[in-house]
Amino acid sequence: QVQLVESGGGLVQAGGSLRLSCVASGRTFSRDTMGWFRQAPGKEREFVAATTWSGGYTSYTDSVKGRFTISRDNAKNTVYLQMNSLKFEDTAVYYCAARYSPMLVLFKGENDYNDWGQGTQVTVSS
Repeated sequence: QVQLVESGGGLVQAGGSLRLSCVASGRTFSRDTMGWFRQAPGKEREFVAATTWSGGYTSYTDSVKGRFTISRDNAKNTVYLQMNSLKFEDTAVYYCAARYSPMLVLFKGENDYNDWGQGTQVTVSS
């Protein structure tokens, strides 16, 4: 099992940027597919982005393509989500998730992931 702790959330004006971080501990996550999900008030948790353990493959939900970038530093056991051109509708609690996968597979389903962080709040003011 891996423990995940997110940080970097906060309040930002529309058009601004934030960078979320997720630090893993408990076991090496260098063979994990890592994902970011978000949950807005009154809505279900949804997929945002994912990256394979190598960082060489990434996937994004359509609404964030061109604005968000997922990356990772395996030496630091950290995955990042750079969020630019933020919109009001990006307001949500953001969660990172891990799934051991030595194969280069991008998982987009909530149930595909085994380990979750506690979440960090991102609020975008319009």
